[in-house]
Amino acid sequence: MFLTNILLKKAKSKHVMVLMESVVSGHKFNAIRERLADKLEILRFDPYIQDESLYKERKKIRSLKSSK
Repeated sequence: MFLTNILLKKAKSKHVMVLMESVVSGHKFNAIRERLADKLEILRFDPYIQDESLYKERKKIRSLKSSK
């Protein structure tokens, strides 16, 4: 393998944007997490039921470029 092939490979981004969905009402929003982290599960205010609800990560939307 040539040295130029090694130097020109794309680096993977460190963060990904994911879709979060409420377990109770189905309300959705986007969040950003590190690529190597576990799937997100958070408690957050749900505007549909006017109370806190558990949100679970449903799917990865896109990769984000790392800022240098």
